[in-house]
Formats: sequence, structure tokens, C-alpha cells
Amino acid sequence: MSALEILNIRKTYGQVETLKGIDISLESGEFLVLLGSSGCGKSTLLNIIAGLAEATSGDVRIGARSVLGVHPKDRDIAMVFQSYALYPNLTVHRNIGFGLEMRKVPTAERDKAVREAAKLLQIENLLDRKPSQLSGGQRQRVAIGRALVRKPEVFLFDEPLSNLDAKLRMEMRTELKRLHQMLKTTIVYVTHDQIEAMTLATRIAVMRDGRIEQLGTPEEIYNSPATLYVATFVGVPPMNLLRTTVRPEGLQLQGVGTCLPLPERFKDKVKEGQQLVLGIRPEALRLEQGTLSIEAVPEIAELTGPELVVTALAGDQRLTACLPPRTPITYNGRMKLSFDGEAIHLFDAETGLSCLR
Repeated sequence: MSALEILNIRKTYGQVETLKGIDISLESGEFLVLLGSSGCGKSTLLNIIAGLAEATSGDVRIGARSVLGVHPKDRDIAMVFQSYALYPNLTVHRNIGFGLEMRKVPTAERDKAVREAAKLLQIENLLDRKPSQLSGGQRQRVAIGRALVRKPEVFLFDEPLSNLDAKLRMEMRTELKRLHQMLKTTIVYVTHDQIEAMTLATRIAVMRDGRIEQLGTPEEIYNSPATLYVATFVGVPPMNLLRTTVRPEGLQLQGVGTCLPLPERFKDKVKEGQQLVLGIRPEALRLEQGTLSIEAVPEIAELTGPELVVTALAGDQRLTACLPPRTPITYNGRMKLSFDGEAIHLFDAETGLSCLR
């Protein structure tokens, strides 16, 4: 039995259709990340699961029952908000246990649950403090603790790390990963941050304009993007895209003056004269000898620490390459960027769909 089923969910505001038929089945213990840019519908979908918004049509099932029309407190879910939503006048202990208190859970049982959650989150020494005395990361741990003590069927997270600085975000990602591995909880997590999605999820749903563009594991999303949108949205720096045409001799790169052999796996998927977009990840490019290569002129080199990110001009098209940090770069000189045929992705220029779909 699935822990959560989202069945053809649609949401309309007047003439505007925000969600256009979302279908997802989530097994117990999965960590699903809804990933997408602002306005794609991911928070609306989360609110429908939580009962904070009503679907125009479709169904949401938690366990064996439909929860449409069921009050949020009766859905067997717990939600962690972006803003923490802590009570400023209550201690950490009472904030964590507030939901249990409202359910008339006996004091001794409530205290035990709060202390167990605090120990798990390593905030035992903060139980007597109030939210104003906590850092952002500590407040987020309290908000997570309040969700944990309820032991719900499904946890919902609405961009919980977006208010934290980069270092705290990384620390909290690690904590969330650790908690999920320990507790085997079912989680639906909303973010626009692809790093969070890639590091936390067992599956990612990339959303765009109210639809799911691709649903798969982080490895599938990154290594086998189904569309141009997914290819460019996931990956830092984003995938290089080059306009190309299928010719009898191979892939003619427009504005570059280079023709590449067509990889074997695409030979039954494309036809002569077809306009394509060739994609290649920046980390797949290197200066060492490779099977294939493109000549380019370096324009900018940015040292990030572990790598040198080089932007170069190939004909009238730009390429980004992630190279070793000590790579010597000669500006306005020529460099040969090599790669293997396995690194090539091809997309139909008109539909944006992967040629391997």
C-alpha cells in the first residue's frame, strides 16, 4: 500500500489553471522533493496534501483513505514551514510538545516524547529557552522536533532551509538526511534549490507550469534529463546547449564549424535534416585527449576553489567547462575541449524532448 497517492490533482483559480493533472505515488519511507522555480505549483500541491488548500479535482490518499475534505489535523500529517511558525512566548519544550498538549496527551508521555525528539535533534540543552534566544538553525530544529513528536504518516516540508545562511543550510541538509535514514519516515519536501533536491531526495519531481516535467531518482534526473528544461534547471553550472543539425556525416554544430559523429544510441532516434540541441555537462569537458573535441576561445575563468570554471566561445556559441584549479588559461588563445560520446545528450529543438524518450 502506498503511503501517499496524488491522483490527477488539478487546481484552478478563476481562468488560471495552476496544477494541470499531477499524479504521484509515494511508498512508505520515500523522500520526495518537489523541485521547480517560483510559480510552478509546487507549494500549491503541498498545501493541497496538507489540507490548507482545496483541489479543483482529483484525489489525495494517505494510507488507505482519501483525505480530501478532511481537516488538516485529522490527516495524519505534520508540516514544517519556511518561517518556523514557533510561539514566541513558549519555551522550546512547550513549542515541541504543543500539538500533543492540544490533543490532551498525558504530561508524562508528552514530556518523554519531547525529550526523545530533542535528543535526536541535539537540542536537549535548549528546552528551557524561548525562540528569541535561538539561532536560525536552532529554531528550525525546534520546528522539526514539533513535527517529529506527532509521528505522522507523512511529513511535509515547505522550503524549510531558505531562511538560513549557506553554512547552516549545508548542516541542516546533513541533519535531515541523517534523520530520514534513521527514522525511515515518508517526506514530501518543496524547494527551488537543486542542491537540496539532489542531496536529500530518493526521488525528485521537477515541476514546470503546473505539470511534472520529470519524476525520477536524482541520478536519473541528472544523467538522463527527459527535457531541455530539466537539463538546464538541474546542474551547476547548467548544461551546455549547442544548436545542431543531423547530416549524413554526423552532427553539424551550427555557428561552430564542427561536425561530430552521431553516437550509436541515437542512430534510430533521429533523422537527417532534423534540428536538434546538443547538451553536454561542463564537468564532461576537459583539456586531455578525448574521443571528440571542440575548439574554443577562453573568455572568463572563475576559480571556485576545487575547480576552475571557464567560459569559452566556440564559433558564435558559448561553452562552460569545469577544469582542474591549476589549469593554465591563455585568454584570446585557442583551447581544445575534449569529451566522450557517452556525455552527449540530444533534444528535439522544436519540442524540447530528449531524443531517447
